[in-house]
Amino acid sequence: MQINISLEHAEDERKSGPIQVGWFLTSDKGAVIFDPPQRLTSRQTNTGHAKSASRCPGVIQMESRYFVVNCPYDLHIGFGRNNEGRAVLINRAGPSSSLRRNKISSVITLVNEEEWRYPDRPTVQLMLPYCFIADETLYLTQLGTFAHYRPDPLPGTIFGGRFPINIWPRPLMWAFEWHDTEKDLMLRRGEPLFYCQFEGSGPERPIQMVEAAYTPELEAYVEKLSGVANYVNQTFSLFKAAEKMRPARLLTPKGRG
Repeated sequence: MQINISLEHAEDERKSGPIQVGWFLTSDKGAVIFDPPQRLTSRQTNTGHAKSASRCPGVIQMESRYFVVNCPYDLHIGFGRNNEGRAVLINRAGPSSSLRRNKISSVITLVNEEEWRYPDRPTVQLMLPYCFIADETLYLTQLGTFAHYRPDPLPGTIFGGRFPINIWPRPLMWAFEWHDTEKDLMLRRGEPLFYCQFEGSGPERPIQMVEAAYTPELEAYVEKLSGVANYVNQTFSLFKAAEKMRPARLLTPKGRG
């Protein structure tokens, strides 16, 4: 009898309905060039036939759980080494680049060679202001754009990560491992840059994405977590400490008090 009561209580405590995820930009500088995250959908597909893949429940369920972040920049970058043998990035677009020369280094950087995962694969990082938050346990997984066809494939692979956005909100970056350095890295504004997948308390619960207000309380919390990777090796060990500093509420939909 006690077991049945406990199970019923646990069932009652399970959350139901959509999981609300908030997104915001950590800086308003140039905010107009950053598209809102969009749900992954197969556009302009055949839905007329009952057996079309576009009407498959499995496909629809899968796509509904991924959100797309588009590239905000046009970049044409090459890899090389200077006279001292130091690894460097080369702006192949030259004067035709849409980014001013003195701004490129603030957008895309080459990770120090001793920090590469593989000695023959340079690691490049694209800095972004996107941040995601939630007020219940929710993990974000950042991954490559597997559903997007590129006529000129990237000369390497991207690697993302997985972390709980309800206690560890941080700006995302796009990290790229350059497998074939003889080929240039070309990114186009408006093309999918990466996907975000969200995992909550129940796989049946849909995700509702809303733009979040960057409140003073949220900004203060993000600042407390900022840059800690420069000082410790295992940032996940700080989760309990972060929870103690976390305000009761992170997500306030933009436009609401």
